[in-house]
Amino acid sequence: MLNNCLALMGNLSWLGWLMPVAMLALLGLGIAALAKYLFTSRPTSRDLPEARS
Repeated sequence: MLNNCLALMGNLSWLGWLMPVAMLALLGLGIAALAKYLFTSRPTSRDLPEARS
C-alpha cells in the first residue's frame, strides 16, 4: 500500500507531496487549537477589574 501511495505521489509531482503535508499541518493546528481551548482557564467575572473593589 505504501508503494502505491508513493507511486501516486510521484506521478503528481510537487502537488502530490504538498497535499499530505498541508493536510497534516492543518490537522495539527486543529488539534493544538482544541487543546488550547480545553486546557486554558477562562476569565470569570471575579477576574474583571470592576469586581475588585
